[in-house]
Amino acid sequence: MISQTAEYALRAIVYLADHPGEAHTAEKIAQGTKVPVGYLAKIMQGLSKSKLVTSQRGLYGGFTLVRPIVELTVYDVVQSVDPILRITECPLGINEHGNELCPLHRGLDNAAAAVEMAFKKMTIHQLLNQDQGNKPLCGFPRQAPKG
Repeated sequence: MISQTAEYALRAIVYLADHPGEAHTAEKIAQGTKVPVGYLAKIMQGLSKSKLVTSQRGLYGGFTLVRPIVELTVYDVVQSVDPILRITECPLGINEHGNELCPLHRGLDNAAAAVEMAFKKMTIHQLLNQDQGNKPLCGFPRQAPKG
């Protein structure tokens, strides 16, 4: 349904959201999300270019979220690394179809639109704060709150 890149980006965002208050290196995020560090570094660059995360170099550097998790949606994350493709014209270039999609491509685009809408409605906050079931990445160690 979504690419591995989008899945990994969501894992990284959820990790950062679940460990707020300090910057996290790509290595630390990779360890906490079971994503290969080289692949994750590229994903984090994409998230940074999309202004979903910020990065800081240095001894206490790393990645932090830019937007509050109550505003950040699954759609925002997915679109930043591997956008959902919509079908706006006949992919086969059939002139007879004109501006109308055939039933096959209309159906595929409707499915993509439904996924898009569901992802737009789902925030990272909602993913982390559901009442039932497990938390995302719950099998991995969590940091103890400071203070």
